[in-house]
Amino acid sequence: MKEDLAGKHAGMEIGIYSLADVRQDPHTGKTVSTKQRIQEIIKAAKMADEAGLDVFGVGEHHRLDYAVSAPAIVLSAIAQTTKQIKLTSATTVLSTIDPVRLFEDFATLDLLSDGRAEMMVGRGAFIECFPLFGYSFEHYDQLFEENIDLLLKLNSSEKVSWKGQFRSELMDAEISPRPVQKHLPVWIGVGGTLESAARAGRLGTGLALAILGGDPARFKPLVDIYHQSAREAGHAQEDLKVGVTGHCYISETSQKAKDEFFPYYLNYWGYSKQPSETNTPISKEDFEQICGPDTALFVGSPQQIIEKIMRQYELFGHQRFIAQMDIGGMPFKKVAENIEKLATEVAPVIRRETSK
Repeated sequence: MKEDLAGKHAGMEIGIYSLADVRQDPHTGKTVSTKQRIQEIIKAAKMADEAGLDVFGVGEHHRLDYAVSAPAIVLSAIAQTTKQIKLTSATTVLSTIDPVRLFEDFATLDLLSDGRAEMMVGRGAFIECFPLFGYSFEHYDQLFEENIDLLLKLNSSEKVSWKGQFRSELMDAEISPRPVQKHLPVWIGVGGTLESAARAGRLGTGLALAILGGDPARFKPLVDIYHQSAREAGHAQEDLKVGVTGHCYISETSQKAKDEFFPYYLNYWGYSKQPSETNTPISKEDFEQICGPDTALFVGSPQQIIEKIMRQYELFGHQRFIAQMDIGGMPFKKVAENIEKLATEVAPVIRRETSK
C-alpha cells in the first residue's frame, strides 16, 4: 500500500502528459492505429495513477498525425479508470474554441472525476485549427486575450454577462454544470514570450513553461515577470503556481538513455512541423549536446533527471513538473518502463527535496 496518495504529496507535483502523436516506429516500421494510440494513452494514465504520480495531461491537435483533438473526451474516459490523479489538457488551443463550451466540458469532467479537472490553455503551436474553425490567424493574440477573459469569468460565476469582438454577447447567461471544485484550476501555457508570462501573472492563472531544450536559465525572466505582474494586479503570491513541461526519457545510464531515445526524438521532430517549415535532421553529435547536463532536455539516468529538475527548481521555485515521454513512435512497453522509473526513482527524491 502506498504511503502517499496522488495529488496529496508534499513538495513538487510530478506528472506526465501526451500530445498523442501517431508516428511510425523507427525500429519496426509499424504505426499503431489511432484507436490503439488512444487506448494506450488511457492505459498510461491508469499506470501513472496507480504508481502515485500527481498529474496526467492530454494535448490537442487537429491533424491526422495526432490522435487527440478532443482532450476533455479522452480525459473523461481516463477519469473512469483512475482514482486520484489530476487530469488536465496540455494544452487546449483557446484561440479557436468557444470558451462556454470549453468550460462546460471541463466542468463535466470535474464532476465525472470527483474534482480532478484542470485546464492548460494556450495560443497553439500549429495553425491548422484557425481555418478549420473559421478564424483568421491574423487575430491570433486578440482571440486568445478575449477568450481567456471570458473563460475566467465563466469560472467564477454561475451567471455571466459579457461582450466581446469575436463571439455573441452573453446577457445574464446561466453556465451549467458547475464543477465540484469552487474554481477549475487554469494554467496558461507559455513557450517563451514575456508578454504571455506577464498576462498569466496579471490574470492570476498558473504559468506552464514549455522548456524543450537549451539552457533553462533563459526562462527565468518569464517567471520573474509573471510574479511581478501578479503582484501589481493584487494577486496573492501563495495562489500562484509555476509548472515546467519537457521531454523526458530515463534509463539505467546516461549513454543508454541517449542511445535509446535518439531515434524517437529524431522521428518526432522530423514530423512535428508546420507544412511550410523544412525538416533538418538532428545529428547524433547535436543530440549529445542537446542532452548536456546544463540543458533542459530530461534524458539520462534517474540521478541525472533528478539533478536537472532540481537545477530548474533553484531557478524557478516551481510547484509542478510534467514530462512528455511517448513521442516519435515509441512502443508502449518503453513508455510504461519510463513511467515506472519516474514514479519510483525520481519523484520520491524530488518531493522530499522540494518539501524541505
